[in-house]
Amino acid sequence: MNIAVLNAGRGRLTPPKIAEAAARRGRVTPPHRVNRGSVLIIVIWVCLGLVALTVYFASAMSSELRAADNRAAEIAARAAVDGGTRYAGYILSQFATAGKVPNREDYKAQELPVGDATFWFIGRDPDQTPSTEPFFGLIDEASKINVNTAPRSMLEALPGMTPELADAILQWRTRSRSGSGSDNDNLYARLDPPRVNKAGVFETVDELRLVYGATLDILFGEDINRNGALDDNENDNEQSAPLDNGDGLIQPGILEYLTVYTREPNTTARGGRRTNIQTNQARQQFGTGRLRQLLSAQRAQQITAAAGTGEINSLLEYMVRGRITPEEFARIRDEITTSNGSTVSGLINVNTASETVLSCIPGIGPEYASAILAYRAAHPDTLVPFTWLPQVMPASNLIRAGRYLTDRSYQFSVDVAAVGNAAGRGYCREKTVFDMRRGTPRIIFHQDLTAYGWALGAEVRETLREGRNNRT
Repeated sequence: MNIAVLNAGRGRLTPPKIAEAAARRGRVTPPHRVNRGSVLIIVIWVCLGLVALTVYFASAMSSELRAADNRAAEIAARAAVDGGTRYAGYILSQFATAGKVPNREDYKAQELPVGDATFWFIGRDPDQTPSTEPFFGLIDEASKINVNTAPRSMLEALPGMTPELADAILQWRTRSRSGSGSDNDNLYARLDPPRVNKAGVFETVDELRLVYGATLDILFGEDINRNGALDDNENDNEQSAPLDNGDGLIQPGILEYLTVYTREPNTTARGGRRTNIQTNQARQQFGTGRLRQLLSAQRAQQITAAAGTGEINSLLEYMVRGRITPEEFARIRDEITTSNGSTVSGLINVNTASETVLSCIPGIGPEYASAILAYRAAHPDTLVPFTWLPQVMPASNLIRAGRYLTDRSYQFSVDVAAVGNAAGRGYCREKTVFDMRRGTPRIIFHQDLTAYGWALGAEVRETLREGRNNRT
């Protein structure tokens, strides 16, 4: 028998002391220490679980808070875009009546606040100065070529255009005698998957993506986000999309120069019909009637005689052939036309068109396009009407180009980009086209361009980043 047990029986050791003595000999573990160790381990695991749950829910709450903040910023940005669109409508109602183009000094176009949000008008530089930053302002649709009315020669002169694509565009928009696309139907039927030629006018320029031969390189060029500026990814050769030559110059695709909206009213300021002076007989009647009232009997006779007996196809040709002075032309310009329609489509505003667009116009071409831009830059206050053109081009070229030119604009687009807060969150971008033929702005097209990516340039991005850092 164990001596410690015997001693315990004699009252010398208590059971705890016996257990402790045995523990010291390495034979028995004290029960109270076992219990305390188990409890400690359980408590540690419980604490770890609670900490894990706390971290999880804190992370979830942080993510939800950030998502809610981003969603609120997006809503604010959308509201700012809507506000910017309304502001553009107000600008047009004040400064774009009777075919006028608003001056850049008449309105603000960048960093316009709407609550915590801010919006910009992404425009185009009329002087085409190469830049890595976007130009801000409204866009005159009459500064572009109307894809529904442009002749083949004008389409083929566009940068990047191929003869095959130009032919496909003409066939896409032309209704054949049989009421179908005729030969072009067979071409589209052979595609995989097969398609049907529309044989009707283009409703938007983006419809060109359906035309056979229209690749993304031709349509977009290097300007993949369609903001008219050279972004970093558009000047890095093949490091990122799109493919570019890294020459430091933006080379847009044909979408940059095309429109479907140019149309101006063929009526007088009083709403009456204009006199068609296309034929000699019509000019004779106009000369003995309204022209005599507007000028004088002598000048009416001189102008009618100088205009000749042949067909006249534009107001500019009538001005050149009739040797009409700028002052006289300003009096009669609203009274005459060379079309019988209620509207005239596809005319290009020579006061706002880019050098690339002007180079495509027969009679102007590359040799006179740069001269026109130089004259516009030197005489910004004397451009309307286009009576200044004889100082830049010879009469024969003016007569040839006259049927494509105008000095008025009735359709404008506003490309509004906005961010929802000072941190730059909630970016969105929408384009709206306004029609001013009725004297009040009327929306005829709306498109969400947010998916094309950031279009406000590096400077705005850096400004927003600095504001975000200041807040934190």
